[in-house]
Amino acid sequence: MECKHFGACGSCRLYATPYHQQIEQKQTQAVALLVPFYHQKLEVFYGNADHYRARAEFRIWHEMQECHYAMGNITKDGTITIEECPKVIEPIERVMKPLLESINGSNVLKTKLFAIEFLASTTGEVLVSMIYHKKLDEAWSSEAKALQTQHTIHIIGRSKKQKVVLSQEFITETLSIDNQNYHYAQYEGGFTQPNPQMNIQMIEWAIRQVSTIPRGDLLESYCGLGNFTLPLSRYFDKVLATEISKRSIASAQQNCRLNAINTIAFVRLSSQEMSEALSRKRAFNRLKHIDLDSYNFSCVLVDPPRMGLDSDTLKLIADSKHILYISCNLETLARDLEILTQTHRIDNAAIFDQFPYTHHIEGGVFLTKIIL
Repeated sequence: MECKHFGACGSCRLYATPYHQQIEQKQTQAVALLVPFYHQKLEVFYGNADHYRARAEFRIWHEMQECHYAMGNITKDGTITIEECPKVIEPIERVMKPLLESINGSNVLKTKLFAIEFLASTTGEVLVSMIYHKKLDEAWSSEAKALQTQHTIHIIGRSKKQKVVLSQEFITETLSIDNQNYHYAQYEGGFTQPNPQMNIQMIEWAIRQVSTIPRGDLLESYCGLGNFTLPLSRYFDKVLATEISKRSIASAQQNCRLNAINTIAFVRLSSQEMSEALSRKRAFNRLKHIDLDSYNFSCVLVDPPRMGLDSDTLKLIADSKHILYISCNLETLARDLEILTQTHRIDNAAIFDQFPYTHHIEGGVFLTKIIL
């Protein structure tokens, strides 16, 4: 990837390191963290070093009565204006510059504009959130609707205690996974995997792991909008998937309907609540339509936030026959493996380079219970 802002913009801290060397360095770091638990060859997945990011957020800097995209600088003590960002996928790149030019042609649209967020699909749909430090009125809505039509995008306006949806608040992404197309409604403000190419590789790696075990049922915690849930459901009889976010659960249920899948039950539960429910410590009205005794879980999938797994979840999954752990923080993964490898062995491990030119590493491990 080439960018005129390398060395100034703080978004790409490995700007001076060739991409193949970045991969080698990340592999070395991952091996060092996992070697106490796993001695086989680590699978390494990487893709394009540019045009990989389907979600992007930019500050807006006002200078000479014009708006400019801005990012934090490399020294973390200020902001720089930018003219390009080669990380974003082509649908975002195509609209970034002409959109800003149109905004600068309107006093109503540019005044007190604070930030712009992009969410795009690989098929070309773009959702733009415009965030303001002012109340959005009819004049703004009128000009924003014209902007939306001009650039063939969806626009949402946000201000304090205000959200204006001009057309729709989601895009529909279609990904070819395991020789089948899956459709995902992705909502503004909800969590989505930012790198579609690597997301496909992550899901297909997960599929290869679970395809080696008897079907049974799948228990998933931190399911989000069903990113892993939908493709993996083909390899299980039934799936019980939990997530704390109401929006994510609603999105996951919508995505089930989009893909005509009827073997998944999505329930709004935190990981702690899931542990309490399955251990029968507590009954939940949210589970009254689900017969927990009908499930025969052969595998548990966890995809926790950076803090890793809580103690209750670690205790709950200790008896699982198989564990699929997707991690966005290899340090907390290594911490959790100190406990999990007391009862399980790691059959496979992989890393995924979701964010080229950064130090960030994502990973996955597949564990099987040790039979004594």
